[in-house]
Amino acid sequence: ESDAQTPYGALLESVDEETNSLVTYFPDLEKVAEQSREPNRAVLNKLQERASGKIKLGLDLQGGTEFRVRLDTSQVDSDRDLGGLVDQAIEILRKRVDRFGVAEPVIMPEGESRIRIQLPGLSEATKESAREQIQRAAYLEFRMVHPDSASLMSKGLLAPGYEELELQQEDEEGNVFTRSLLVKINDQPEEEKLTGKNVRRAFVARHQVTNRPEIHLEFDTEGALMFKNITTENVGRQFGIVLDGELYSAPVINEPIPDGRCSISGGFSTREAYELANILENPLETPVEIVEERGVDPSLGQDSIESGIKATIIGMVTVAVFMLVYYMMAGMVANVALILNILFLLGALSVMDATLTLPGIAGIVLTIGMAVDANVLIFERIREELALGKSLKGSISAGYDKAFSTILDANITTLIASTILMYMGSGPVKGFGVTLTTGVIISMFTALFVTRLVFETMMKRNLISSVKMLQLLGTTKIDFFKVSKQAFIASWVLIIIGCGFGAMRGGDVMGVDFAGGDSLTLKFEERVDVDNLRTEIEKLDVGAPMIQYQSDLVSGQETLQITTEFETGDQVEEALKAAFPDSNFFRIKLDNVGPSVGNEILISALVATFLALFGILVYVAFRYEFSFSIGAVIAVIHDVLMTMGWFFLTGRELSAPMVAAILTIIGFSMNDTIVIFDRIREDIHSGARGTFREIINQALNKTLSRTVITSGTSLLAALSLYIFGGGVINDFAFTFVIGIITGTYSSIYIAANIVHWWNKGQRPEIHSTFISEEEGKVKTAAAQA
Repeated sequence: ESDAQTPYGALLESVDEETNSLVTYFPDLEKVAEQSREPNRAVLNKLQERASGKIKLGLDLQGGTEFRVRLDTSQVDSDRDLGGLVDQAIEILRKRVDRFGVAEPVIMPEGESRIRIQLPGLSEATKESAREQIQRAAYLEFRMVHPDSASLMSKGLLAPGYEELELQQEDEEGNVFTRSLLVKINDQPEEEKLTGKNVRRAFVARHQVTNRPEIHLEFDTEGALMFKNITTENVGRQFGIVLDGELYSAPVINEPIPDGRCSISGGFSTREAYELANILENPLETPVEIVEERGVDPSLGQDSIESGIKATIIGMVTVAVFMLVYYMMAGMVANVALILNILFLLGALSVMDATLTLPGIAGIVLTIGMAVDANVLIFERIREELALGKSLKGSISAGYDKAFSTILDANITTLIASTILMYMGSGPVKGFGVTLTTGVIISMFTALFVTRLVFETMMKRNLISSVKMLQLLGTTKIDFFKVSKQAFIASWVLIIIGCGFGAMRGGDVMGVDFAGGDSLTLKFEERVDVDNLRTEIEKLDVGAPMIQYQSDLVSGQETLQITTEFETGDQVEEALKAAFPDSNFFRIKLDNVGPSVGNEILISALVATFLALFGILVYVAFRYEFSFSIGAVIAVIHDVLMTMGWFFLTGRELSAPMVAAILTIIGFSMNDTIVIFDRIREDIHSGARGTFREIINQALNKTLSRTVITSGTSLLAALSLYIFGGGVINDFAFTFVIGIITGTYSSIYIAANIVHWWNKGQRPEIHSTFISEEEGKVKTAAAQA
């Protein structure tokens, strides 16, 4: 597919740069056009950006290609600024990328010597051209301008051995204009040319008299000799500086320059001077290396959007219906907050100019489930206060006040994990972290302030006189400690079996994100037996392939996923198309991840997980007591290992988005555990009678109803994601479903029991920030007595 065959290319081709300036129709984009050597292309790029909407879609939702490239810095002097080299490379790559006409391309540094390039909407046919353009070394050359260039160009004439190049300049008033020059075609042997390889140093300085910026240039020994000959023979002529076929400057040679050092002066703006100096130092003289490539066909992106929207709507409706039926009028108030929660979240993502990814949609679905958690805590507290005989106004006030501590602690522990995702993740994982963090903060606001405002408004206007609710579980007196040891042993046996099976699978559990390699996803019309596929692929000598068919739970549509060695995916695809023509294989996704990148992602994942655990350990120890933080962290480790065990048993592969899923499980597990811990703390401070075991049992029974409901609402949202979210996000959703179930179980049978065992059955002294120190001492003394 050529550039002209795309809608963008057709538009660009239909507009003549000289006679049909798009600025005429879009005068507000005049400055955008002035800053580009190709004004119409710049205007079209900006129009595409506007048309793409306020919420930017990630590549996994709109299709496109992402490259991660590494600069070869092996030949760079140790005293050189690597950050400066990367910035220079980005500028050159940006100019190349702009030619593909993609809306909102992303080019940004990653680490010390890597650059991430995202090209949304890039077709498979154009991808190869993009790959070549990105890896091609920037070619800087110095070529003479024809002595009669102005006269010839005014007559529309060309001279033999010269070509017409446009030079963009800026006058003293800042106005940008373009003029054409005849520049010599350099057909000499490469070793006789003066090119970027001969530049030793280039930097910007100020002229001693005019204070205008000028570029100081220094050639190496070979270049200095060639430069001496050129300047001696061509005094008074213009000396063209050409990068990748574009004329950037044409200074006049005023005198012979024998030492290879010169200054280029003229009407440069400061920006132009630094840009030209960057070009002259030319960081891309050595080609960059593509270490990772991810491609998603736009058709798959559209399917992902549709399935994601469906999962979001179904999850939201399911949770809303449950809340309305179970909590009646209070549930209606919660649903109003839920709708506002989604609207606020989408608005916040727009304002932040955030990129919505497929895991980001998963974050929205989970936010729906977690948004009602706070409301459930508040409503159950109101129920308890009404049962004590308090007035409606007093019950609502007390319900919000008593639930505040639990909601705050539960959400902060989730924020610890989501914030780490924001800062340590990249691409879709980072997008998930942004969505989840924003969603948690907004859900706290809507639950604690919006719903309270609605209740108080209705009470002031005498619109309600009571709050009726269904009750799933009445007062229970279950002895959870009765089977605690058996439950503890059974849990760790399951973990050993699951993780042991994962260990037996060896490297198969690591997806290409961690192990490196190529992951190819194909659509097909006729299914081919796996053994036949394997036989054909093994002929290519591309390592032991991993082949599996994946089926969408809703549509039933199958796709074929094949994992092979790095940079072999294209070869495998061509071989299968040739061997099985009736299948009509069509590529919808290809990820190429270099082994070194996979190792970095793995290390980053482990660091992120340990940071989350450490952050939660410190926070819970500060808010409660050290034994509580130990219980919480062991329960979280239990949940992570249990989830991974089931993940391994079902034959799935670990991927980078799984890091986001596991860190979310950490946050959710803590959410549930905090509810129970908060009630234990409250009962101890209130001077509840009985042994520590009895107090824990009592707290578990008091919170059982809300534990089941809060976990249930989150599970409804996760199940909608698992069933309706599409095959692409299936692993992600499966992890959430298992994590929610194990998180609920561990909060009851693991976390609380660890706290009891750690304290050897004795009551710990827990501090509280919600009662005075004196009151706390009195209540603690009374309880211990």
